[in-house]
Order: sequence, then structure tokens, then C-alpha cells
Amino acid sequence: MSRALPVLLLGATLAAQAPHPSVSSTGVSESALRGHLAFLSDDLLEGRGTGQRGGELAMAYLEAQARALGLKPGNGSSYRQEVRISGIALRTAESSLAFGELKPSNPDDIVYGTGTSKAEVAVDAPLVFVGYGITAPEEGWDDYKGLDCRGKVIVMMVNDPQPTVAEPSRFGGKSLTYYGRWTYKLEEAERHGAAGVLLIHTTPSASYGWNVVQNSWTHERFQLAHEGNPLQGWMTDAFARKLFAAGGKDLDQLRAAAERKDFKPVELGVRVSGTVKSVQREVVQANVAAVVPGTDPKLKDEVVIYSAHWDHLGIDESLQKAGKDGIYNGSVDNASGSAALLAMAQLALHRPAKRSQMFLWVCAEEQGLIGSAAYAAKPLWPLAKTAADLNLDSLNFVGATQDIGIQGSERTSLEMAALKVLKGMGLKAKAVEPDTAGGYFRSDHFCFAKVGVPAFSIEAGHAFLKDPAGSKAKAEAYGARYHQVTDAYDPTWDLSGMVQQASFAFNLGQAVANAPAMPTWKAGDPFGAARKR
Repeated sequence: MSRALPVLLLGATLAAQAPHPSVSSTGVSESALRGHLAFLSDDLLEGRGTGQRGGELAMAYLEAQARALGLKPGNGSSYRQEVRISGIALRTAESSLAFGELKPSNPDDIVYGTGTSKAEVAVDAPLVFVGYGITAPEEGWDDYKGLDCRGKVIVMMVNDPQPTVAEPSRFGGKSLTYYGRWTYKLEEAERHGAAGVLLIHTTPSASYGWNVVQNSWTHERFQLAHEGNPLQGWMTDAFARKLFAAGGKDLDQLRAAAERKDFKPVELGVRVSGTVKSVQREVVQANVAAVVPGTDPKLKDEVVIYSAHWDHLGIDESLQKAGKDGIYNGSVDNASGSAALLAMAQLALHRPAKRSQMFLWVCAEEQGLIGSAAYAAKPLWPLAKTAADLNLDSLNFVGATQDIGIQGSERTSLEMAALKVLKGMGLKAKAVEPDTAGGYFRSDHFCFAKVGVPAFSIEAGHAFLKDPAGSKAKAEAYGARYHQVTDAYDPTWDLSGMVQQASFAFNLGQAVANAPAMPTWKAGDPFGAARKR
């Protein structure tokens, strides 16, 4: 028996035997939230890494707590939904790519791998530049015009076409659309049957530096088990310039051409050749789902989902071997959201709604929204009867605010419902800013939006009630701890803002669950089309 299992069993036993902590009529229990947060953040759970022991402990804890509370299993008789994940690590010393006479250095010039289950992939293909690599009929845009991608490796930019004086609102104007996200680029290349795809990195277009790309692509990477792009990766802007020049092409000129609708793919006059070797393994993780059934004879067949990802980055054994702290506790990201869902579920048992309510802890978010993508592909509740997904990721640990972030709700009728709930709680919506980094596409709610379910992530406010300047500085200082071993629980944290945020999420879910009709997408929103299919 693992050393942690008795602790988990004891926690579940105490939860089942002891009376429930006091439940507010208007909000979640602070003591329940803090208790779950402290445990999920503890070193005992080893950073809740995908494919690591700590992840298994986190799933066991969530399952035990759901059972102890008396929540119904979300998957038949089980609280778990298995998610099969491929772990892929490049065998760097045995892999190489050459672009004609150019031989880039990995990871200084290029990073790459395979999206397939093949341990060895041979590459020998011409390169074609496809601009932004976007196919967007509603924008009248097609970067693949007339191109048969089979047998070709395509090269493209990240981000999306920039607004112009004549078209200030194209592709969301100053805000990034999903077409601009690198994940979309890989998906679209796969749909076109390309032999590979390479993205050109710049810090402004990606919204992060090359070091972020290096860190992600030089370790084991995870994806849903399927056959993706044979070759996929990134190159630096500096190497891209050398590559384009080797074929007699000017990168800046082609970039400018790619800003127009009439752009057509350009053969670069260079071939890429080499071998991609990788170590692969299958990892079975699980989404944890629990339900409070609805009370209305008809509406109980519909559901409101509250979601949060339970995983973080786990243990870095190399740091531990060097005598350093190697546990990425992920207290804010996202033990906070996972703990909030448990506290909200406790409240939901006391306040059932007309529609059913599902509490969904998804796996492998840090690996690319894998758990939520798996749920969207094989939902436990029919998507057509899923009213909304309200997601919680990285909650407010600083203190109470006058506002709550509801950006993303404006795409749907959830916005009006959210504003009404905020007013009832004496709060206001946080000021909306252009989503230049594509935040809407970077958390688990997005996988629900892609399949037509109205969804957004409820964000922390920033108008702090106590010591506004000091509280703001404290919140901003978290940026240096994001995805670092220093994202650890502090028992001195003022959780009033976290309780506030979780209570708003629950109250909004209740409003949706008791409303006569399910939420709808605003006219013209691209994700609304999936709802109609």
C-alpha cells in the first residue's frame, strides 16, 4: 500500500462520519475550500503530474470526496472517465533534420517531434509556405488555395492576419482568434494531410519567448492517443530567414503577402530530410465526474457543468537530484479550482436545481487541454442537453474584490445571466480588455465551446477591497511563480476572494440550471454553428 493511501482513506472516512462544515445560504464554505486546497497543494501529492504517482493520488482523493459527500457518479456507476494519452519524448541524439545544406541546432534553432504513434519517422519532403495556415470561410480566407499538402511539409506563421484601416475588425481586430493559436495550426495541417508542419516563432506573434517553446518541446509531450502530424515543431525567426534565403525567398516579403486574402502557397525551393526518433508510452488518466441530479421532471435531463483541471506539472527529478525543490505544487494553478468545485458540490447538495449539475475535474490540462478535449469527444452527458460549462482555473488567493472577470461570456447569453448574478451579489464585471494573447482558447472551457456548448472561465477580479495597491502588487507578483515550484499553498492566504469567485460560479450555475431555457450563442459567433449541427 502506498504511504499516501492511508491518508486519503482517513480523509474520506472523516468526511463521511463528521457533520458537514457550515454551508452558507449564499456561498461556499471557506473552511471546506481551504481544507481541500491545502491537501491538494501538499507535497504528498507530488504536484499532481500527468502520468505520475501524484496524479493518481489526486484522482483518488477527488473520487473519495465525491463519494463521501454523496454525489452521484458521472459515468454510470463510476466517477472516472478514462482518458488514453500518448507520451512522446524525442530521442534528440538519434534524431536530426537538414534543410538542404542548412543543419539547425536543436533546441537553439528548431524544436520538433512527431504527433504519431510511430517510434521512427523518416522525413524527405519539399517545403511550402502557407502564410498563417488558416482556412476561415466566414472571413473569405484560405491560405491553402489549390495546394495538395500530401507529401509536403508546410511552414507557417502563428497569430492571425492583422487588422487594417479598411478592415479594422477582421479576425477579431486586436483580439486573437482561435485561428491564430498554434494548436489550430497543427490541427488544420493534419486535416489537410500534410507530411509535417513547422511554425515560425517570434515573441510578439506567439506572446511568449523562444525559451517557453524550448521548455515545452524538449521534455516529454502528451496528446490524445491518435495519429497526428508525422512531423511538427517550431523554428526561430532567425533560422527561418536563413531557410527562406536558401531558396531565394525573402521572409519579410512573403509575410507581407500573407496579410492579403489573395495570398497563395509558395514553394520554398528547399527540401527537409532526416529522421525523427522518439520514446513513446501510453498513459491512462481520468476525468473525475460527479452529479447532483435535477429536480424538474423534464429539465433534469439537461445539465450545467462546473469544470476545473486537477493536474499540474508534477515532479522534476533532476531538480531533486540537485538538492532543490522539485515539486510543482500548483496551488493556485489549479488546486484552487479543484478545491472550489468540491466546496461548490457540497453546497449543491443542499441547493439542487431544476437541471442536473455536474462537477467535472479534468485531467492533463497542462499538456494541452487533453482531458476536456477527451470529454468533448466522448461526453458523459449529451452535448445537445448540456446548458453550459463554467470553468474555474487559478482562483483569487489575495482577497475580496468589487468585481469578477466574466470575459468570454459576451459570446453567449451567459453574459446577461452573469451580470444579473453579479448585481445580486453587489459586484460588477471586471473591465473587458482586448484578448491579444487568446486567453479564451487556453483553458478547458474552450473544448466545450468548440463543440457548441456555451462556456467561459470565471476569472478573478482586480478591484481589491482591502489595501488595493498592496493587494494588486501581491496578485501581480504571482506571475513570477506561475508554473514554478514556488506556486505553493500559504496558510496565511486570505481566501475571501476565492470564496467570492467560487460562490459567483455556483450562483451563476444555479441561475442557468433554473432558467426556463438553455443559454444561446450570439448571432455570428463561429462556435455557435456547432450547436446547430
